[in-house]
Amino acid sequence: MPEFNPKEISPARLQQILTACVAPRPIAFVSTLNAEGIHNLSPFSFFNVFSNNPPVLVFSPSRRVRDNTTKHTYHNLLQRPEACISMVSMEMVQQASLSSTEYPEGMDEFVKAGFEKLPSSLIAPCGVAESPVQMECKVKSMLELGTGGGAGILVICEVMLIRVNERVMEEGKIIQDKLRLVSRLGENFYGKAFGDALFEVEKPLSTLGIGVDRLPAPIRLSKVLTGNHLGQLGNVESLPDKEAVLAFKNELPHEWFDGQDDMSVFVHATAAKYLDMQLVGHAWKTLLAYHGV
Repeated sequence: MPEFNPKEISPARLQQILTACVAPRPIAFVSTLNAEGIHNLSPFSFFNVFSNNPPVLVFSPSRRVRDNTTKHTYHNLLQRPEACISMVSMEMVQQASLSSTEYPEGMDEFVKAGFEKLPSSLIAPCGVAESPVQMECKVKSMLELGTGGGAGILVICEVMLIRVNERVMEEGKIIQDKLRLVSRLGENFYGKAFGDALFEVEKPLSTLGIGVDRLPAPIRLSKVLTGNHLGQLGNVESLPDKEAVLAFKNELPHEWFDGQDDMSVFVHATAAKYLDMQLVGHAWKTLLAYHGV
């Protein structure tokens, strides 16, 4: 298995590896103002939410790898510690990419990329009107992580106001699929956070799952069920009782097992289909009906 020691490879090569491995990453589309009141707009994928109370976002306008210079966003924040962070949707991703072009300082990327300014309520920098979400932020602190090319500069900012376009909401709830957000991966790749790319995984917050280690050996060592399937099976508080399993088994047609060369493979494949449909109870009854455990 290839190994990479960060101290033995170039910052450019390390960046290729890190951005490919740590992905997908949300994109902060950051608007700032310089001392003359000219907007700068730039996307950053070293970004995420790190606190709910208080609401804190962190992004990093890292030093340029090639020449170790710092970015206009960082310069602007030193002068005026405010930023409006807009989220990037599929409908604006090409324009957002264009805005990352390193235009001369003082050039307004809103104009160059063809975006409309949406005035903020509590801060001076505007948001991107085409974005489904704008978050008005005030910078709490900035932390330089190094002095060499590629070193990050953590901008820790508190969210003062969140504005969400009504087109992505239903009954006061944000609909993830309507946001149509995109994410950043390695090289020139992006990801879609909508449509077929979305799936749900039930979080084990209210119950204590039995765990994969508690699964009966024939199930735990299955050659059909994947690690994800085992995780679903282990995320139940208790197994179906014998009466429920027996009732389920009695409802199966007699030919259900007929003509199967490898009964175990067939049963496990059937359980896998149930799990893929999020029917965990059916999957457990199928397995227990066959294994009798």
